[in-house]
Amino acid sequence: MEERNIDIHKAAGILIKDRKFLLTHELGKKFYISPGGVIEEGETPQQALVRELKEEIDLSVNPLDLEYFGTFYAQAAGAEHKFLQMDVYRVLLWSGEIRPSSGAEVIDDAIWVNTINIPTNIKMGSIFEHEVMPKLKALDLID
Repeated sequence: MEERNIDIHKAAGILIKDRKFLLTHELGKKFYISPGGVIEEGETPQQALVRELKEEIDLSVNPLDLEYFGTFYAQAAGAEHKFLQMDVYRVLLWSGEIRPSSGAEVIDDAIWVNTINIPTNIKMGSIFEHEVMPKLKALDLID
């Protein structure tokens, strides 16, 4: 891959249930993506993901229950002039019920999808559509 400046560095979590994975939607955004967010100064990707899962969908996760899945690069969804690095982890265990947040970033929808049940009105972020979902399918983790 060519050298690029990373404008945005995020961590994302893959939660799998019944051979589907979770996508969330932030109010006012065009795309559905896995829960997660920007890594703040001084945080590891795992710490950022644990914080974001609590803030966005009210789930508690132990960092030891995160399994590295991959690092992906793309133009940022909705901000195509920026280049994004996304460190993705499988969330193997979590506690709590998924409740979309009404904090600073309002998560207004959360859905479980796989390769055979994506509603036609859903636009998935490119990393999740073109890289994460095919890898999950190839690993036989989703249908």
